[in-house]
Amino acid sequence: MTTQHDLLVVGAGLAGLYTTIHAERAGLDVLGLEAGDDVGGTWYWNRYPGARCDVESIDYSFSFDDELQREWRWTERYATQPEILRYLNHVADRFDVRRHYRFGQRLSAASWDEGRQHWEVRTETGLTATARWLVMATGGLSKPQLPDLPGRDTFAGTVLQTSAWPEGPVDLRGRRVAVIGTGSSGVQAIPLLAEQASELTVYQRSANYSVPAFNRPIDDEEWAQQQRALPRRRELSWNGAAGSPWTSHPVPFAETGEEERRAVFEESWTRGGVLFAKAFQGLTVDPVINDAARLFFEEKLAERVHDPEVRATLTPRDHPVGTKRICTDSGYYETFNAPHVTLVDLRTEPLAEVTPTGIRTAARHREHDVIVYATGFDAMTGALTAIDIRGREGRSLREDWSGFPSTYLGIGLPGYPNLLVLNGPGSPSVLSNMALTSEQQGDLALRMIAHCRDRGFTSIEARADAAEAWTAHSLELADRTLFGSAPSWYTGANIAGKARGFLPYIGGFKAYIDRCEEVAAAGFRGFVLSSR
Repeated sequence: MTTQHDLLVVGAGLAGLYTTIHAERAGLDVLGLEAGDDVGGTWYWNRYPGARCDVESIDYSFSFDDELQREWRWTERYATQPEILRYLNHVADRFDVRRHYRFGQRLSAASWDEGRQHWEVRTETGLTATARWLVMATGGLSKPQLPDLPGRDTFAGTVLQTSAWPEGPVDLRGRRVAVIGTGSSGVQAIPLLAEQASELTVYQRSANYSVPAFNRPIDDEEWAQQQRALPRRRELSWNGAAGSPWTSHPVPFAETGEEERRAVFEESWTRGGVLFAKAFQGLTVDPVINDAARLFFEEKLAERVHDPEVRATLTPRDHPVGTKRICTDSGYYETFNAPHVTLVDLRTEPLAEVTPTGIRTAARHREHDVIVYATGFDAMTGALTAIDIRGREGRSLREDWSGFPSTYLGIGLPGYPNLLVLNGPGSPSVLSNMALTSEQQGDLALRMIAHCRDRGFTSIEARADAAEAWTAHSLELADRTLFGSAPSWYTGANIAGKARGFLPYIGGFKAYIDRCEEVAAAGFRGFVLSSR
């Protein structure tokens, strides 16, 4: 039986939960669909050892409910996956969100019915539903990428994937483990895998910058201090470039001496992880500043990795600092000092094939009992193009986005009325604190819906020229930086055949919010509103 609703929300991560909670408060009949068996989004699926957020716990949480902020007690500076999942379960319990969701329902198709002015959706299990509004809260990093390697499916041992790690314990003691991929998930998992494996072989496709997390437990004194400072911290985050309270050194790089520069880099280094890229304004724009950051990083790397040949292989050569997301690690580089850990550089020793007993490179065959794929995601667009989404007159989103995706503010798509994409290409999304961007995006979507309902409009759709202008503006901003030169998942470079271009909006979280507010204040300028 096909059920009818006002709003369909796809996904039960941060954005889906926020939107569902506030859709109910707005009086909408909302149905949520989630492929997993419970809430959590990326934190439901990514259970691999060492999985941890690279945004500080106090910031990576909802701000819309003061009581919620006060009652949840984070235990670490950078929370692990289990703790974040417990938090999201707490949110779901507190606001009774699960009663709106159908779990284990992966969306396979969605089509717009112009005559009825609604969306019709179908899941892989055959569930069907209709709603006037369809909100895609499917996440920017939720479509795993498994490389198409020769012989991949012939391997007779255990195969694991960081983005779909088993829920129960995985015992790797005494086993010969291979890891393919050294992005964020690989960097986080490798130190813990090395603690169990008798042999650990890491196959590196390209070296990434990683900075220690400098993680620590939050004691009662620090927690009390954080709570006192929380209102100001939230204010700074909402008005910041990346949804966090951290800013760059106030004195321009060119006006600092060598001693001051080093002190600034040291301080930013101890902030941990991605915050190193905030050391100086323009670090990801000016090659001179970036090169100074690179030299500082290489000094730190020399302190952490003993073997000069291994250290050279771990030194990034194909991108400036910060133009691929800086990884946040706990003992990653030190792992390669261990005698049972081997690093294989696939640029000089290409992977030839996976065999029933291991992996063959151009140089030799290595035997493994376990292969772990830490190979990332089809970012920003993959979760949407995996679904057969049909808009006005049957047009296909998959075909429309076979080139570069065109969106208006990341949320509106020309040709797809009443389809609202949260944290989509052309929005700050993965360049910002996803907890706050999810609030902003969910709020924007619900304001658009309320605007139409209050004024008798049955549909809202991004104008093609507005989407074209916004996409061009977003790409132009990226071209002014060093990001465009990096072969990263930000640009789709990790997916064979994917159109290249910088996918997130790089102009800053607050600047993006201001633009959205201008559009809303002008009656959602750039959108076509119609009634039938």
